[in-house]
Amino acid sequence: MIRQCTRHCRSSHIAGISALDLATTNTTIKCSGILNLSSTRGIVPIYRRQCHPEIRGRRGYAVQTGFGQPTFETRPHMLKEGELTPGISALEYHFRRHKLIEQLPVGATAILVGNEIKYRSGAVFYEFHQNPDFFYLSGFNEPRAVMVIEKPVENNYTFHLYVQPKDERKELWEGPRTGVNGALEMFNADEAGDIKFIRKYLDDIIARAKAIYMDIAAANSEIASFFHPHVRRETMEVNILELIKYHKKETTLRPLTRIVQSLRAVKSEAELKVMQKAGKISGRAITRAYGRRFTKEADLNAYLDYAFRIGGCEKSAYVPVVAGGKNALGIHYTRNDDVLNDGEMVLIDAGGQYGGYCADISRAWPVNGKFTEPQKDLYDAVLNVQKECIKLATTSNSLETIHRSSVDLFAVELRNIGFDTSLSEINSILYPHYVGHHLGLDVHDCPDQSRRQNLKRGNVITIEPGIYVPVDNPKFPKHFRGIGIRIEDNVYIHDDSPIVTSGEAAKEIKDIEYACAAAWEDI
Repeated sequence: MIRQCTRHCRSSHIAGISALDLATTNTTIKCSGILNLSSTRGIVPIYRRQCHPEIRGRRGYAVQTGFGQPTFETRPHMLKEGELTPGISALEYHFRRHKLIEQLPVGATAILVGNEIKYRSGAVFYEFHQNPDFFYLSGFNEPRAVMVIEKPVENNYTFHLYVQPKDERKELWEGPRTGVNGALEMFNADEAGDIKFIRKYLDDIIARAKAIYMDIAAANSEIASFFHPHVRRETMEVNILELIKYHKKETTLRPLTRIVQSLRAVKSEAELKVMQKAGKISGRAITRAYGRRFTKEADLNAYLDYAFRIGGCEKSAYVPVVAGGKNALGIHYTRNDDVLNDGEMVLIDAGGQYGGYCADISRAWPVNGKFTEPQKDLYDAVLNVQKECIKLATTSNSLETIHRSSVDLFAVELRNIGFDTSLSEINSILYPHYVGHHLGLDVHDCPDQSRRQNLKRGNVITIEPGIYVPVDNPKFPKHFRGIGIRIEDNVYIHDDSPIVTSGEAAKEIKDIEYACAAAWEDI
């Protein structure tokens, strides 16, 4: 039995939804409008979206009331009309997919697997975080999903999105899901289906593919095991490599992540605005923290997370560093459970996440609000190097060039304040980390991008030189021992005029001392 209904959208087109009685084993369904349903292999349904080319990429209006992530209809305080995620429109996600297929040959198929919920113990789960490549190309932010992008002809693609279906009982416990119809209606998938039938969907897709782009990652869940050659579950008939071998015999998977990362590394104007907002909120929160006079690392840690969120970010972008005194000598110290002592400095490395994009800011300041002379001298040395490195953040230089310059600059600055040290000692002891990295959907974004290639307009990087003077090394001046200082900003590459997106976090000594003395009100 077939039921078919037609509903009107507020947009200029009509969507037709067909529903299949699961008792039907061989069904051909005649369909029209934007949504239609046909069957493959008995009772496995495929939902398809049809629309005119000129409206492709426009986000449809939500007809269902529940979705697994914010929408304009359900969270108008978070998203504007036409946006899939804060600041990023459905049209931009369409353009991203189109840019991807421009780098693939005709007949190629790209397969991306979304992340799954990870469990801390029993039924207690960690906060879900989507595969950033998957998120970048779709905006879909729910677990247990697979995306396929086919390039059947030049300059066109077919977007498949396989997701968890609507389930009234499970949604009673877990909250709404977007479901299959939502994948078509909201996310502009050309074809969508129930994730549990993924093997059957891919059977047809892989059979017609001339080249398959995909990266295999270790995983241990039922759906992910299908895409992992070394994990077998009783409920899975074959894994992805066995399926490819069945259809293609000698076909080798081609790497996809490197291609997607080359796209992610160059931010659009919309992405820049989102990252500027993340940097602005985070910077203001850090500046306000200066005047709070915290006595414990844990309290400062909690305040920063609170300030990021109440300022407008979704959450902290990563586990922060809140390191008092000699704890700052640990580059990624994250225990954040010690006391903050009068007369010492505290170093923080923290940032908020907005629209999925990260801010990453480091600052150091005296716990009591007033720099001592040694603290001031060492801080000025780091700040001078950081400012010069930001000037070098242009399309004429690479991260490698900037890093080498930072080491040379430190040699001069440290000598000026009484250090007698070699370049080797700077590299191995005093400044053991790199000057910066790409920033975006990940804190350490696009790690496959070469540090030796010149920066491109649209890159966003961090500039974060630091000095960490060991407590017990007599080689270095005694009054500097035990001090760790890192100053980090987020920089948008704009030809020869780099734009700092984290400038709301004060970093001049006079500004920090003023902020420390100010009686900041709660945000």
